Amino acid sequence: MTEKIRLATIWLDGCSGCHMSFLDIDHRLLEIADKVDVVFSPLVDVKQFPENVDITLVEGALGTEEDLRKIRMIRERTRILVAFGDCAVTANVSAMRNPYGSEATLRRVYVDHDALNRQIPSEGVSALLPTALPLHQVVKVDLFVPGCPPSADTIFYTLSELIEGRVPDLTNLSRFGA
Repeated sequence: MTEKIRLATIWLDGCSGCHMSFLDIDHRLLEIADKVDVVFSPLVDVKQFPENVDITLVEGALGTEEDLRKIRMIRERTRILVAFGDCAVTANVSAMRNPYGSEATLRRVYVDHDALNRQIPSEGVSALLPTALPLHQVVKVDLFVPGCPPSADTIFYTLSELIEGRVPDLTNLSRFGA
C-alpha cells in the first residue's frame, strides 16, 4: 500500500470562495479522500500547520504581518505550494486598498463609518501590510490556479493531476475572474 499524499489548505486574506468551490467537488471528494490525508485546513480541526506537507492550496492574498509569517512557514514545510484563486495569484480584491494605503483604509472603515466605537483596533489583530501582495512576491509558488473562484471541475482536475505526480495543464480550464 502506498502512503497517502499529505494535503493542506489555508485561507489567508480572501473571502473563502475558493474553499467553497473546493467543497463543490461534492461526491468526487471521496475519490480524493482515498488518496490524501487532509493534515491542515479550515475544514478540519487541526491547530498547527504540520511538517512535510506534500501539497498546500493557499487561498487569499498576503494582507497582514501574520499572513507573511504563515506563508513563509508554510513554504518551508510544503513540497508543492499552489496559489489557489485570483487573490493568491494577483492579490485581486484585497489589493483594492493598495492605492489608498493601510492607514487610510483603516481610518475609513473604523473611524469614518463607525458610530459607536471610533477607533482603529490594535489589540489581538495583526498589523496590515502597506499593500496586499500576491503569494509569489514573497515565496516560491509551484502552481498558479486562477479563478474567482476556480471552478470545482478545475480544482478536482488540478488535485487529481498533482496527486498522480503530474503537472496539470490549466490552459483551457482556468482563467482570471471565472
